Amino acid sequence: MFWLVPLSLLIIFEIVADIFAKEYSLQNKWIFWAAAILSYVVANAFWLWAIKGGSGLARGAVIFSVASAVLAIIIGWYFYHEDLSTRQIIGLAVGVVSLALILWE
Repeated sequence: MFWLVPLSLLIIFEIVADIFAKEYSLQNKWIFWAAAILSYVVANAFWLWAIKGGSGLARGAVIFSVASAVLAIIIGWYFYHEDLSTRQIIGLAVGVVSLALILWE
């Protein structure tokens, strides 16, 4: 399960890129745009490493997508004070459960 290392780095760099993108949308400074693009490129390099390491396309993509979504929701709510509906909170919980089920071997 060594592929979890690059997959985790993919998720981290994707979240960092999302934060830079959000800051760009708020402040309209090119440095945030450039940092977001660079972070997305680095993130996708780790995606290639994760696939080569055995994550599998289906399993790796689902773990990446759900984990990124869960983290983005938490960061948006906590740092940017974005609203969460009851449905979104339920979706967040279902996402966490789905990650547990996918990683359970």
